[in-house]
Amino acid sequence: MIDEVGELLKEAAAQAVLPWFDTLTAEHVTEKAPGDLVTVADQQAEEIITAGLLGLLPGSAVVGEEAVAADARLLGRLRDTGSVWLVDPIDGTANFAAGRHPFVMMVALLRAGAPVASWIFDPVAGSLAVAEHGSGCFVDGVRLPVASDRPPLRTLRGSAPLRYLPARARATVAARAARVGAVLPGLHCAGREHWDIAAGRQDFAIFWRTLPWDHVPGTLLVRETGGVALRFDGSAYDFTDDRGGLLVARTESAWQDLRGALLTDA
Repeated sequence: MIDEVGELLKEAAAQAVLPWFDTLTAEHVTEKAPGDLVTVADQQAEEIITAGLLGLLPGSAVVGEEAVAADARLLGRLRDTGSVWLVDPIDGTANFAAGRHPFVMMVALLRAGAPVASWIFDPVAGSLAVAEHGSGCFVDGVRLPVASDRPPLRTLRGSAPLRYLPARARATVAARAARVGAVLPGLHCAGREHWDIAAGRQDFAIFWRTLPWDHVPGTLLVRETGGVALRFDGSAYDFTDDRGGLLVARTESAWQDLRGALLTDA
């Protein structure tokens, strides 16, 4: 099934995402909420992916970002004891709508409410990241190494889009940013940020919004490469809890260092 889901994402990209990339007009883009965009490509891709996943695993359920926008009651399926697919047809929709990269397509498989596998596909690069609980993380078939080093705090680089943080956290992170190597504005694509942490291209990311389709697929990649994704207070990331705040880091030691340097009292 691992390979079949990857192929499904590639097919959905070819049919419903790439044909729209850099060709959208205003009539093809709407707002679900202020600043929260959806395009015809999101909707078409989710329909293709949903049908394909249900065919791969009869009896399963699908919770897709766009389906939830139409019926929020679907979120309750995330607590099902059976098999549930979580789908983000285009993560980074604002980038996609503006004709820029990055944006990715994401799927996670939950069993008894816990993620057991995830897939992130970059349609522009044609690259696929796959994680399976307890079996590691692979990019285009090559296993990523598990991080175990502890670089000095002053060398750590990561993202913290300050404008999305509440006032107190924003002020705290901004005032302490000089303690680390670099605090970047972010890519506006959570899946890409998680992938970059898992691959060692950046060391951390700070998020405020913690919607399950944005973070469940990517945090599994991070955990399978030795990383950590926890709430600001150190509690577990429960994706059925709508509280804000998530710190993701490449190793547990980096998480502790970053928490102390950037988020104490945030």
